[in-house]
Amino acid sequence: QVQLVESGGDSVQPGGSLRLSCSASGFATNYYTIGWFRQAPGKEREGISCISSTDGSTLYSNSVKGRFTISRDKAKKTVSLQMNNLKPEDTAVYYCAADVTGWGIIHLRANGYGYWGQGTQVTVSS
Repeated sequence: QVQLVESGGDSVQPGGSLRLSCSASGFATNYYTIGWFRQAPGKEREGISCISSTDGSTLYSNSVKGRFTISRDKAKKTVSLQMNNLKPEDTAVYYCAADVTGWGIIHLRANGYGYWGQGTQVTVSS
């Protein structure tokens, strides 16, 4: 059973940085994709970044490209999201998710991810 646990959410001022971590376990396949999504109050869930287990290829949404960086630590089985130059509009609950049926193809379609963490709150405010 795949289990995902996020950590690192906090409150920061605009322009600040945070690093989120997703601890992943229970994979029965070596081919999967880990994605980061976020959901702000009253808004739809938004896919912001993902990374493939096969070759480490990455994908970013336009809203975070150039500010956020996704990375993986194979030994620790964690995927991190480094978030720089945070803006108030980045305020949301952030989730990591796993797609174990897509052979490691990178994509940001929420309905393609079958496993989800519990979420961690990120608040950007002065």
